[in-house]
Amino acid sequence: MSEGGGDGSGEGENGPEHDVDFREHPEEYDIGRGEEDVFKVEPYKSELLPHWSYADEASAEESARAIYERYESYREEGDFVGMDMARKYLQMGYTRSMRYARYPGGQKYDDGEEREPEEWADEGKRAAAVVFEEYLERVRDDEKYREMKDEHRERRG
Repeated sequence: MSEGGGDGSGEGENGPEHDVDFREHPEEYDIGRGEEDVFKVEPYKSELLPHWSYADEASAEESARAIYERYESYREEGDFVGMDMARKYLQMGYTRSMRYARYPGGQKYDDGEEREPEEWADEGKRAAAVVFEEYLERVRDDEKYREMKDEHRERRG
């Protein structure tokens, strides 16, 4: 389930927002907050986005497994940027699934006002969120990920 127009991907008439191959120039990568730049950092966006889906528990399991496999490949290659981008896609799977689980139709706002969340507006999306959360916790618990994250932050200053 890739995002359509207005997704903040930075792509449009002028191409991607970042004119950088982050695999070739990992020093240019800013970890940012949460899921920031998830649709902007290449070549990782092109490698991970096709696997990302949260329609239901089964598609979330397939998606999270494929993204985590990419995470493990990046880890073996010592590619922190790839590892972090995989983490962001897992996190995004969780947060998007939870939005649909808690808000009918995923609509958090109504006429500019935040709606009251429901428990659970969509049980299937809640199940999908649990799947992504399990894989996300594996990344967060990975000592090598944490070490490489600290090293990356130190190098970037």
